[in-house]
Amino acid sequence: MISPSLASRLMPLVRCLDPETAHRAAVLALRLGLLSGPPPRPTPQLAVSAVGLRFANPVGLAAGFDKDAEVIRPLFGLGFGFVEAGGVTLRPQPGNPPPRVFRLTEDRAVINRLGLNSAGWSTIKRRLERLRADGPLPGPLFLNVAPNKDSPDPVADTARLVAEACPLVEGCVLNVSSPNTPGLRDWQAADRLGALLSAAQEARGASHTRLLVKIAPDLDPIALEAIVETAIAHGVDGLIISNTTVARPPSLRSQHAREGGGLSGAPLFAPSTALLREAARLVRGRLALIGCGGVSSADQAYAKIRAGASLVQLYTGLIYEGPGLVARILAGLAARLAADGFASIADAVGVDLAEVRG
Repeated sequence: MISPSLASRLMPLVRCLDPETAHRAAVLALRLGLLSGPPPRPTPQLAVSAVGLRFANPVGLAAGFDKDAEVIRPLFGLGFGFVEAGGVTLRPQPGNPPPRVFRLTEDRAVINRLGLNSAGWSTIKRRLERLRADGPLPGPLFLNVAPNKDSPDPVADTARLVAEACPLVEGCVLNVSSPNTPGLRDWQAADRLGALLSAAQEARGASHTRLLVKIAPDLDPIALEAIVETAIAHGVDGLIISNTTVARPPSLRSQHAREGGGLSGAPLFAPSTALLREAARLVRGRLALIGCGGVSSADQAYAKIRAGASLVQLYTGLIYEGPGLVARILAGLAARLAADGFASIADAVGVDLAEVRG
């Protein structure tokens, strides 16, 4: 077995593989139990209550790594406080033709145009049923759901996914922000988002499963405010801010910088955190925010929290820092809370906004 810390030191070798092969190798290693070790010890001050759920710590895995719900339990073993599987589509979907994932090593970034490749809900549902039959998980499980790109009725498909997933997960995340499915981001418009959320809420019924929406970083202030108010009006529990960006900062140096698709990693940190901060100002505590985008250190995770996030997510950071990153972030967050005199994560949420207002 390889410990997360040793695996992190081996990451330069893993990056010799093409991105999709490296990803499949990582999933296989987790599935076979080759990547394991004692998870970080629980730290009481890192425990979080958010979206009506309890988390041992605020650091989660973003959607996109475990698309088909193959290695959820081993991922919790790395120390994550929650895991988001998917995105899943109702019917199997191969996604876009390769090459479709590009490392921007000089920029500590990735561009992907996978196109929501998914084994389909029936396969993932069976896996989740087996997972639940094996006993409780260490933390909440979220499922990212989206309509097929050729869906004749995206609202009906999303409602069915929510209805059938609710008994199996603690949170359903509506993906209306992937840049790699034509027309998907159009569902962020207030009227269309409202229709989608109404159907999802009806599908959720009396279930205790939480409903969240993942939005794009490429939103102007008017669009963001409309999304926030629509989400609150329809009883959404939380927003995930944000998905990948279609922007290409002029600072990018990699030869792959102009590839089409969604950009994630270090260049996404600043714009996604700025959007998070503005969303927190608009939300005013009426729903929970999850900060996602460019997190690869404790400082960056802490910045998201201080900007208004109760929880944070990462993915691309693992590609460059390895699985030991989770434990390092948790240790760093505990140290930063202590240095600032905070007894808990909740004490730090949004403090930068309060300082600005003050």
